[in-house]
Amino acid sequence: MTTPTVEAVVGLLVAPRLPSWTGQDFSDDLHRRLQERFPQIGWRVVVVHDAVVQPPADDDDLVAATRVRLLDHDWDLAICLTDIPVQVGRRPVQAHASPLHCVGLLSVPALGVINARRQARDIVIHLIAVLAGNTTGGHCGDGEATRRLRELAAEPDDAEVGWLMTARTVTGNVSLLTGMIRANRPWRLAAGLSRSLTAAVAAGVFALLTPDIWRFADAAGSWRLTGIAVAAVVAVIVTLIVGGGLWERVDRTGQRRQVALFNAATTATVIIGVGALYTTLFILAIALTAVFVLPGLLSEALAHPVGIGDYLHLAWFTSSLATVGGALGAGLETDDAVHQAAYTYHGTVTSPADLAGV
Repeated sequence: MTTPTVEAVVGLLVAPRLPSWTGQDFSDDLHRRLQERFPQIGWRVVVVHDAVVQPPADDDDLVAATRVRLLDHDWDLAICLTDIPVQVGRRPVQAHASPLHCVGLLSVPALGVINARRQARDIVIHLIAVLAGNTTGGHCGDGEATRRLRELAAEPDDAEVGWLMTARTVTGNVSLLTGMIRANRPWRLAAGLSRSLTAAVAAGVFALLTPDIWRFADAAGSWRLTGIAVAAVVAVIVTLIVGGGLWERVDRTGQRRQVALFNAATTATVIIGVGALYTTLFILAIALTAVFVLPGLLSEALAHPVGIGDYLHLAWFTSSLATVGGALGAGLETDDAVHQAAYTYHGTVTSPADLAGV
């Protein structure tokens, strides 16, 4: 058997009021099972008795507080065993995972009293697999999960500082970073921002029905329209990341690598999500322009015959203005709404299908 070359550190945050079986014997059992499932990784399970948050608290509070503990202790992954109910999308679940934060939550009271320890152990192992990128529930995705765990657990070079460290962290962990982004489902970002979507649609409809907009789109040219589109997309991205508090700061040297990966994945998530929003608005603008902007009216406003190119330019400019409206709407979103939209949480229940192969 090959000796593991890297060690993954899992922080197990246990609420003080939980049953006694959540103590050292539980962590030892968890360590054995992790070593069996991921033999190419060395494992260390650190148990800390910490309530993390005081109720009333929601899932965002638990994830954020657990993430702080992860950074403070320089863990690779953190699992919070809490006595607070856990929900995903207002649906009660026993546990959920946030791969982008490297954090998992397990509500121990939701397990009941029959075989609670075994259920908790199996769910924690399942959560760790999900955090590592295996969302299938069984062992078939463990090969890729092992590769990402190796990247996550690799020790950074403390001599590297600033942008050099960040660049090497990002480029040297492509598989891990790609898995974090994919697990976060960035294409669903816009769907979670109701104010942003409403403002975008309103701005697009206004632009579509304004002859002055038609004339500007006709006179602007492709380069100017490209610049406007890029500026609109960047405005939404900056508004979400800065205004929504999505950027994580580094407080200590040991946190730099974790924070660099988190910020890179968050930025990529927002860029992809906003890109998907712009693409959707462009397709919608093309359809609405074809239906509501009559050729005769457009030709009269532009003072020349019109063709497909004129309609595409109008749809292009309309989608850019709609995106600017989305940026204004994003500024009105609460931080909680932005976090919910930007970070995907994977719900978990203890059914045979969910824990298959654990």
